[in-house]
Amino acid sequence: MQRILITGGCGFIGSNLIHMLLEQEPELSIVNLDKLSYAGNPQNLSDVTSNPRYSFIKGDVAHRGLIDELVSGGGFDGIMHLAAESMVDRSIVSAMPFVESNIVGSQVLLDALLKLSKSGQPVPRFLMVSTDEVYGSLGSDGEFTEQSPLAPNNPYSASKASADLMGRAYFRTHGLPIMNTRCSNNYGPRQFPEKLIPLMIQKALKDEQLPVYGDGQHVRDWLFVEDHCRALWTVLRQGRPGEVYNIGGGTELPNIELVRILLRQLGKPESLISFVPDRPGHDRRYAIDGHKIESELGFKAAVAFEEGLQRTIDWYLANGPWMQAIADGSYQAGC
Repeated sequence: MQRILITGGCGFIGSNLIHMLLEQEPELSIVNLDKLSYAGNPQNLSDVTSNPRYSFIKGDVAHRGLIDELVSGGGFDGIMHLAAESMVDRSIVSAMPFVESNIVGSQVLLDALLKLSKSGQPVPRFLMVSTDEVYGSLGSDGEFTEQSPLAPNNPYSASKASADLMGRAYFRTHGLPIMNTRCSNNYGPRQFPEKLIPLMIQKALKDEQLPVYGDGQHVRDWLFVEDHCRALWTVLRQGRPGEVYNIGGGTELPNIELVRILLRQLGKPESLISFVPDRPGHDRRYAIDGHKIESELGFKAAVAFEEGLQRTIDWYLANGPWMQAIADGSYQAGC
């Protein structure tokens, strides 16, 4: 591949993906489309803006005219669709932004691919990046496989499941080269501090109370963002159109145990933990079976949780100005 489009590249996963690809793929050029909503942080990519193989377009994936023009004239070999609203709590307060970005935005991109196909032009390989939350909640045992039924329990995961199914329909109906990935909880550098790990780090450093939902026994599988980015690039290049690939980190932890580990790493007391009323519809447990992507494409997460967590903590400790810019709102100045 010589030229790809990444949507949502200023976000957490997208910016880590762009850094990785620019470093490891010297022949690759990248166009980053991001509307710079609250979680789109230009500072995440401030060190690559002068790279001749990188370009940025401010725009919304739900803007049909913009997307049609970009896709038809971009000469892309691949598209990696990461743009999404992703915070469950925000979706509970208001679902419409999730419908607009996650469902309508995906639909607009798929329609642009279909127009290319009907015009006889080459159609880029298209990767829809999704989440294990579309499967719903697990009991105390078992893992999600690619054959697990979709049973989303909150507006965010419902919007992602809707987009996934639309991608499946466009593959089945129109034969478009669409792959889909569903990952477990990501962690690592540049994650917006409303998510669990950076939020807890930020509050612990200020000796503030760390809010933990319910009894803290909600279990998540943790995947270091660099491993996730390697998996996405692998699927875009080697994945079979029409297929879903689960991506897991192989580290299940109750939320309360994760918070305790963070406090120990930061040298802070557990007395900072504060249990708060549980979130409505809070899924109890996620766990990923990653055998398919390993057996078919040779991918397996390589970063041990202990290493990844320490690297994550070290990054936030070394990037206080980045966190302060988000706290005071200056991170999007001039956007």
